[in-house]
Amino acid sequence: MTAPNGRGLLHLAAALDQEAAHDAAPYVESARLAERGALDFVTLGDTFARPGPDALAVLSRVAPATTRIGLVPTVTTTHTEPFHVQAAVATLDWVSRGRAGWHLDVSTTEGEARLFGRRRAAPAEALWQEAGEVADVAARLWDSWEDDAEIRDRKTGRFIDRDKLHHVDFQGTAFSVKGPSIVPRPPQGHPVRVVDATGEHARRVAARHADVAIVRAVNAARADALRTELREAAGRSGRDPDTLRVLAGLTVDLGDGEHAADPGHGGGGPRQTAQGPLYRGGPVDLAELIAAWHEAGAVDGFHLTPLAPRRDLERLVNGTVALLQHRGLFRTFYPGSTLREHLGLTRPVNQYAVAGGAS
Repeated sequence: MTAPNGRGLLHLAAALDQEAAHDAAPYVESARLAERGALDFVTLGDTFARPGPDALAVLSRVAPATTRIGLVPTVTTTHTEPFHVQAAVATLDWVSRGRAGWHLDVSTTEGEARLFGRRRAAPAEALWQEAGEVADVAARLWDSWEDDAEIRDRKTGRFIDRDKLHHVDFQGTAFSVKGPSIVPRPPQGHPVRVVDATGEHARRVAARHADVAIVRAVNAARADALRTELREAAGRSGRDPDTLRVLAGLTVDLGDGEHAADPGHGGGGPRQTAQGPLYRGGPVDLAELIAAWHEAGAVDGFHLTPLAPRRDLERLVNGTVALLQHRGLFRTFYPGSTLREHLGLTRPVNQYAVAGGAS
């Protein structure tokens, strides 16, 4: 589908993070609100560095309470077992019927390392190299079952066609994995992988493995430069750059209601803060900003983090998103059922089935 400006429709996502919320109800409520706005997906952050509920477990609870919106928890690749991580993400894809994503992240501090006691903290470059290897082996394990590997024939007692089950023997720099997976191939083939490409090392992983890369910029020119860099790097790694969606990450403070954006925000644009680009103003000016960046071809969409979760998400959906829908720049309903369909991404072909079973 295309927008009136001839470009593809916008992709919009929102963060559900809420400090001190340990009950599932606030996350379910926010996810349903985002779904009413037809957003592509919602994210929920997670880290070993601070208290809080497990993001993947929370979104597994949100899954049966929603029907269309994509669900993307942060699951770190540091100090965790790659085999278990891929199985957990695949399970979320099954329970959500094809709406799962996975925001890859790393743990850099010595305090986080001490929680596990297995190894010391490592430099970011080494951690992101490991993250790329985890993304790689996860895809192999998701493909270790062909789509029709399950037989479930009670008469013969056969559960699986062993010829369609492929063994994975992967050796990384810090781990090794032998498959196949214990979970059948997910409904999406590969759940959507999301990487915050703010850092140089993370950008390398995003270019090679991510379906969605999040960049942070205070103007369209910088966002466009980052998108171009990522697409070119994806091409050099052997990927089709059109299989990568680049979203601008932006924290939004819509507490000023319908008032114009703060002058210090560039007349409606974001300004840099210690936490990244921040927009402060009203839903109307935010819609104008999003439309302008999209019109310029700077990004494929936005990942928006409400400063005040409940207040700003409501104003975002009922104000900004509604305006973008009215202008024909964003969908008014979900034409598909999976997160890959929302993002306009095809379902990956099983690498082992194509290779004739060779692993």
